[in-house]
Parts: sequence; C-alpha cells; structure tokens
Amino acid sequence: MKVKVVKDYEEMSQEAAYFLEDEVKNNPASKLGLATGGTPRGTYHHLVKGYRERGVDYSQVTTFNLDEYVNLPRNHEQSYHTFMEKHLFSHIPFHATYLPNGQAEDLEAECAAYEKLIETEGPPDVQLLGIGENGHIGFNEPGASFGSTTHIAELTDTTRQANARFFSSLEEVPKQAITMGISSILKSKKILLLVSGSAKEAAIERLLTGEVDEGFPASVLYRHADVTLIVDEDAYRKDVDESGG
Repeated sequence: MKVKVVKDYEEMSQEAAYFLEDEVKNNPASKLGLATGGTPRGTYHHLVKGYRERGVDYSQVTTFNLDEYVNLPRNHEQSYHTFMEKHLFSHIPFHATYLPNGQAEDLEAECAAYEKLIETEGPPDVQLLGIGENGHIGFNEPGASFGSTTHIAELTDTTRQANARFFSSLEEVPKQAITMGISSILKSKKILLLVSGSAKEAAIERLLTGEVDEGFPASVLYRHADVTLIVDEDAYRKDVDESGG
C-alpha cells in the first residue's frame, strides 16, 4: 500500500483528481469505479474543473458505482443516483455510467446482474474508495465475507447514524443497500483510497497496522497488489508506521 499524506481535504481532492485524470489520459477507454458521500465530492469537483479547463476527454470512459440505497427512489435528493448526477454526470459526458437499482422488484437478481455487468464490462481500472469509521468499504460492514460479491447489505447503526446528517432524521435513513462485495472491489486493477478528517483517525491507525481481519473490512486492501492511500493530516497519525507493520 502506497501512502501519501497531504495537508488537508482540498489537497487530497486535487491529488485524487490528478490520479484519475492520469489514468484516463493514459487509457482513454478507462473503466472507473466510483464512490459517493462527502469524501469524494471534492474530487468530483476537480474532475469537472479539469474537464472544463484542461480538456480531459471522458467520452470513452465507463463508470461503475459501488452502491445504492434500497427502496429509495432514484430521484430522492439523497439517492446515490441523484448525488452522482448532481456532482459529476450532469457535467461530464461519459460513455456509460452504471449504478445498482435499489428499487428493483427482485433485489437478489439485481445483485447478480450488477456483478455480471462488472465482469463483462469491467473490471474497473481504478476503484475509488472511502473508509467508514468502522472500517467499512462500500457498504461492506464489519463481518462481511472477503469472498462476497454484489449483495444486499444490512447497514449498521454506526453507519446509519453517520449518514443521518444527510436526512431529516435517523428514521429516514435506509436500513439496507446494494453494494459491490469485497471480492468485487478486489477485481479492480488499482484502488485509490481517500481519507480525510479527525473522525477517521482511529480507522487509519488500525488500517496501517497491516492486520487483515474481516471485522475491519478495509484491511483486505492489503491483499491487493496496487493500492494508493491519500490521507490528510487530520486523519493521519504521524507515529503510525507507514509500511503497515
């Protein structure tokens, strides 16, 4: 795992955007795995800026999103369809964009279809990830099997409480989501993990011990050959061994 410590969220976002832009410039038909939430929002802002000001061409690029809430209408202001449209897809014309359908009548069939899509159209050349305070990646909560494929995840109280700030109340936060599984994520050729803020300090401290445990899903990244972590100073403990043990 390559670790790059940056000053703050803005620098993290800029560095992440450059990383993705370089991938697209080197491979114009890149497949990008994307994430949602507060962490990648700044990255998307800089991707849009790069498209407008530096002429980065995404016309052959295909994207796959990690997850989507179950039973939340895609036009709901907090759906990940809406998030991606607002922050990226309405600004940059991609070749194709894919997200799981959390309103599918048969959710198990939707999971199987999305996994097959990743296999046939992908896998991502770069998968963008954030990390939860409990170590989740995507919506793979602690205890999720490292062998899991796209599936329906039961969201923990910790995750729902963390996401409640985006909703009117905790009760409105969905209790389930469709998420790419851990083995799905590991199919990606490269993984870019973004971490910012003091709330993630304990998670990064645990991650960088290098101990691999299903109780801390992000630890599986040590089993991947090409992972880059960009972490800001607020989340990074300077006394942690960067080598991961």
